[in-house]
Amino acid sequence: MRFKIAVIPGDGIGPEIIEQAELVLEAAGRKFGHEFVQKRALLGGAAFDATGTPLPPETIAACRESDAVLLGAVGGEKWDTLPAPLRPEAGLLGLRKALGLYANIRPAVLHPALADASPLRAEAVSGGVDFVVVRELTGGIYFGPRGRSRSPEGEEAFDTERYSEREIVRIARTAFALARKRRRKVTSVDKANVLESSRLWREVVVRTAGDFPDVEIDHLYVDNAAMQFIRDPGRFDVILTTNMFGDILSDEASQITGSIGLLPSASLGDASFGLYEPIHGSAPDIAGRGTANPLGTILSAAMMLRLSLGLEEEAASVEKAVSDTLFDGWRTPDLHRPGMFKVGTRALAARVIAHLAGRVPAPASPSGEVSDEKSGKSVS
Repeated sequence: MRFKIAVIPGDGIGPEIIEQAELVLEAAGRKFGHEFVQKRALLGGAAFDATGTPLPPETIAACRESDAVLLGAVGGEKWDTLPAPLRPEAGLLGLRKALGLYANIRPAVLHPALADASPLRAEAVSGGVDFVVVRELTGGIYFGPRGRSRSPEGEEAFDTERYSEREIVRIARTAFALARKRRRKVTSVDKANVLESSRLWREVVVRTAGDFPDVEIDHLYVDNAAMQFIRDPGRFDVILTTNMFGDILSDEASQITGSIGLLPSASLGDASFGLYEPIHGSAPDIAGRGTANPLGTILSAAMMLRLSLGLEEEAASVEKAVSDTLFDGWRTPDLHRPGMFKVGTRALAARVIAHLAGRVPAPASPSGEVSDEKSGKSVS
């Protein structure tokens, strides 16, 4: 089969991790007889530098002409002083809106090989960690009315948390439908004891739950949810929440599972089309060093294979190759522990590809150092 993929490297470490995900996709294509036609597009800071806008019209067009979008990361200190509409993040928010992508799916899984990488006590994660954050993506405080004004107190600023019934219904139905394919439990996270928008959120979620009588529903205030993430993460299955709360909680989840470099995400709308990206940022402090963890991006590509392209076996093969690589003890610096192999971005992805192809070479060095296959540089 032949698929068209819009590839957006973005900023910081984005180009480095995207390159490795593309190589994994090509390896999966060779194994299963598919062709992935990849078209590059600009977004974020890189787009602003080249065109004067963080979201060129050509990028929206390229995405709409594709079967799915694979994104690296956007942002960086270089563009922090730009006016809000020109900052890299505005480009990403605008692209999600333009493509009608309102549901952000962020799975958090603690791989058995990384149990010692979680900062939580062993007993807190002994039962396993496997939950999904379903984050509403195009509403809430990130898109509500905002501005600045002057008052006797000096300059003031405001951002408005705002949700409509329609927005809440569609994201709630996404979460309940996903729960039916998992352990049939949804935890809705809000702040209904304080916020009017959260009171509407809870009312609509409760009403929507009536259409899914086979799915258990409970509710947590966001501060309690954050505490329960640390106390007992195994209690969660599908977490349904707003744009801002989901942004914060999913980053917390990344630390529970060992590293923010591991977590993928999918941004979906009403159809199978989606945008796939790791949840970490552009990490400009390590850009160009060859040490960034590519696994979140590779796993995002696996989500793309499954959810947008309908290639379940191919997605599972990529995910297994990632797990096998972790069981081998190969780690980028963010996950490295004594006695394991410390490797660079390219070397780790090459190991994943070797597992995917069924041709796994022996470790290159008993000292725990493995050279980057292309640069020849040790990254220990």
